[in-house]
Amino acid sequence: MDLKQAIEIGKCLSNGTRLEILEWLKQPEANFPPNTTNIPNSEGVCLSFIYEKAGLSQSTISNYLNGMVRCGLLELKRLGKWTYFKRNQKTIDEYLDFIK
Repeated sequence: MDLKQAIEIGKCLSNGTRLEILEWLKQPEANFPPNTTNIPNSEGVCLSFIYEKAGLSQSTISNYLNGMVRCGLLELKRLGKWTYFKRNQKTIDEYLDFIK
């Protein structure tokens, strides 16, 4: 991990809602209802579930999630009209090693 990516991740993590989303996605089966498609929550949680749990506008949550994807904290999967998010544990671990 380079300094630029670490700074971007730090910016993302300076927001309480973004931290909560990362925490929720650590145990998606415990924090969200099952997806209505054949995708298990362990493979990604539907954007609508994250939006509902966060209690903020859909555009705000979309901006938060897209920023977290850009800096590598989350992975995004699109299937048809559905968008799913999951933690990118590899990047999270690299960030933790970087700031040690």
